Amino acid sequence: MGTPRKRFDVGGMSCSFCAESIEKAYGRTGGVEDVDVSLAHEEVLVRYDDAILSEVELKDTLRDLGYTIRDPDREKRFEERQAELADGKRRLLLAGGASIVTAGLMLWMIVVLGRFESTSLAMDLVTLGLALGTMFGPGRYILDKAYNSLRRGIFNQHVLLEAGAFAGLLGGFLGLFVFPSFPTVHFFAVSVFITAYHVLSEYTSLLVRTRASQAVRRLLDLRPDTARRVTDAGAEEVPIDELNVGDRVRVTPGETIPVDGTVVDGESTVDESVATGEPIPEEKRPGDDVIGGSVNETGILLVEVTATGEDAFLTQIAREIEEARAMKPSIIRLADRVLKYFVPGVSTIAVLSFLFWILVPTVVPGTLLGTGPQVRTGAFAALAVLVLGYPCALGMATPLALIRGGGKAANRGVLMRSGDAFQIFPDVDHIVLDKTGTITAGTPAVAEVVALAATEEDVVATAASAEAFSEHPLADAILGYADERGVEYVDPDSFDSVTGEGVLATVEGTEVLVGKPGWLTTEGINLSAAGDGIERLQQQGLTVSGIARDGTLVGLVGIGDEIKADAAATVQRTTDAGITPVMITGDNERTAEAVAAEVGVDQVMAGVLPDEKRDEIGRLQEGGHRVAMVGDGINDAPALTQADIGIAIGAGTDVAIESADIVLMGDRLGGVMDAYGIGTESYRKTRQNLLAAFTFNGVGVAAATTGLVHPAFAMIAMVLSVTAVLANSFGGRLLAGGTSPPTSP
Repeated sequence: MGTPRKRFDVGGMSCSFCAESIEKAYGRTGGVEDVDVSLAHEEVLVRYDDAILSEVELKDTLRDLGYTIRDPDREKRFEERQAELADGKRRLLLAGGASIVTAGLMLWMIVVLGRFESTSLAMDLVTLGLALGTMFGPGRYILDKAYNSLRRGIFNQHVLLEAGAFAGLLGGFLGLFVFPSFPTVHFFAVSVFITAYHVLSEYTSLLVRTRASQAVRRLLDLRPDTARRVTDAGAEEVPIDELNVGDRVRVTPGETIPVDGTVVDGESTVDESVATGEPIPEEKRPGDDVIGGSVNETGILLVEVTATGEDAFLTQIAREIEEARAMKPSIIRLADRVLKYFVPGVSTIAVLSFLFWILVPTVVPGTLLGTGPQVRTGAFAALAVLVLGYPCALGMATPLALIRGGGKAANRGVLMRSGDAFQIFPDVDHIVLDKTGTITAGTPAVAEVVALAATEEDVVATAASAEAFSEHPLADAILGYADERGVEYVDPDSFDSVTGEGVLATVEGTEVLVGKPGWLTTEGINLSAAGDGIERLQQQGLTVSGIARDGTLVGLVGIGDEIKADAAATVQRTTDAGITPVMITGDNERTAEAVAAEVGVDQVMAGVLPDEKRDEIGRLQEGGHRVAMVGDGINDAPALTQADIGIAIGAGTDVAIESADIVLMGDRLGGVMDAYGIGTESYRKTRQNLLAAFTFNGVGVAAATTGLVHPAFAMIAMVLSVTAVLANSFGGRLLAGGTSPPTSP
C-alpha cells in the first residue's frame, strides 16, 4: 500500500470551471492526497492513498461529474478524440442547418410577406420544431453540461446559454398560449441562433484540443525495434521488448543504442545529445553507462542491459511530459473570470425585473407603470433580460484577438500554438534559456586558433590533414573551419584514431598528432610552449586540441559551441522588459559561466541533469514566479511542458516542438521577445473585445428591464457586438486606448 499517482485523459472539459469542479470534488474525497488538472491537455493527475481509495472509485468520481474517461492506450485515445471531433462536426452541421432554415423563414416573413410578426400558426410551429430540435438535438450536450454545472453550484457559459435558450422557448410558448402579442417566432428563433452559435464555438475549441500530439510517439520511435542480443550460442536479432535486465547487446558504429545499459567491452564515442542536449559526443569505455536512443559513432560496444520498459530513460521522459502537462499551473481565463459574476448577475436582474413589474404597479398604482400586477410586461422583461444576457461575441472575443496576434507573429517567424501564451506572457517575470541549441548554435565550431611554432594557416592545414579521415564531430569542426577560410589540406598517408584521446597521422612524411593536451603529454610532447594558452581557452569553456608535428607543439585549437549572433541582444531586450533571464545547462559550471558572461546572463544553473530541469522550473514557480522556458532538445521537453509558457526552437527536435506553446521558426532567438510583445498586445486586444461584447449586452440587459425590448434586438445586439469585436481585432484602433507596444525586429 502507498500513495501512487494516476493520470486520466478526460473528455468533456470546456472551461476553467470544469478544472475547478474536478479539484473540488477530489478535494472532498477521503484518501486523495493531491490533484492537478490540465484543461489545455484535458488531463487529471491524482495522488491518492490506495489503502482508502481504489482506481475504480477515482474514475467514478469523474463520471459522476459528467465527464468521460478516455482509453489509456495512446492509439485508442487518439481514435476516441477523432470520434469526438466527428460528433462535434455533425452537431455543427445540424445546428447550422437549423439556423439557416430559421433565418430563411424569418426573411421570407419580413421581406416577402411584409410582416415583422407571424400571423401563421404553421410558421410558429415550424420555428418551435426548429428550436426544440436544435436545443435537444445537437445542443443536448450543452444542456447536460449546464445541468451538471448547476448541480454543483457552478455558473458558467453553459448555464447562461441555456438560460437564454429556455427563455426564448418559454417566450414562444407564452406567445402561443398566453399572450398573443408576444413575438412568438422571434423568441423561438433566438433559441435556435444562440444554441447554434455556441455549438460553433465549442466545435472550434474541440478542434484545437483534439489536435493529436505526436510527441510521445516520436520520442519512443527513437528507439530501434530490434537489438542484436549476444549469448553463448552467438548473436541473434530480437525485438527490444524481449530484452531483460542482464542481457548483452552488441552495437556497431552508426547504430542507435537500443536500451539503457553499461558498456562491458569496447570503446567508442557516443552522441548522447538525445539526453544531454550537448553537441560533443561522450567517450565510452567499459564500466560507463549508455542511454537508449543515443547514437554509437566510432567503435563496437558490448552493452549489458540495465533498464527496460517503464524504467528506460526515454519512457521516463515520455511519462514526465505527460505528468508535467497534467500538473501545469491552471489558468482562469479572463472570460471565465468575468462570467463568474456576469452569469448570476443576469439571472438576478431577470428575477428582479419580473418582481418589479409585479410589485411596483401594485404598491404604487396609477403611474406610467400601470395599475396592479403587470404579469405580461414582467414576463416579457425577464425573458428579454435572459435572452440578451448571452453575449454572442464572447466566444469570438479571445479567438479573434489570438488570430490577429497569431498572424502578426507568423510574419515574424513565431508560431503561437496556445491561447494561454497570449494571456500569460505579459505576466512572465523569468525566462529560462537552455544553453545548447538555444543560446548557442548546438554544433561544435572552431572558436580560436593559437599559432605557436607555425603560422595560423599552417596550423589549420596540419590539423585538417590529420583529421581528414576522422568521423569525430571535433574533426568536422576543424575541417569546416579550414573550408570556410580556403585553407588547403591533403589526405594523410596513414591514419589511426585513439578513442577518447585524438588521432595519429602521417601527412606528407611528417608525423602529426592532434588531440587532448594530456594525451599529447603521454606521447612525449612538451607543452611548455603553450604557456597559459591551454588554461585560457579552457576558462572560456572551449575544448582544447593540441597539434604536434614531428614531436613539436605547433599550435592549439579551441573548439566550442558557437553563440548565436542575436543571443546577447535578446538577453538585453529581456532585461529591458523587466524580465530576469536565467541560463540552464547540463554543462560544467566553467563553460556555463563563460557563455553566460558573453551574452549578459547573471543567473546560471549549471550541471543540471536532464530529469532535473523540470524540477528547477517548478521551484521557480513555487516561489511565485511566472516562468517561460526556451529549449530545443528532447531533454528540455518536460521542462517546456512544466513552464507557464514553453518556447521551442523550430530547428530543434519534434518532441520539444510538440511540448511547447510557442515555436520559433528556424533558430533565431530574438523571436522570444517578439512573441512577448505580440502576446502583450494581443491580450490587451482580448480585454478590449470582451469589454465590447459585455458592453453591448450590458446595455441590452438594462434596456430589457423596461419590458419594451423586442427579442429581435438580441440578434441586432449580436451583430453589433460581433462587428465591434471584428473591427477592433482587425480594423486598427476602434476601441484601442493607446498604441501597441513596439516589438524589435
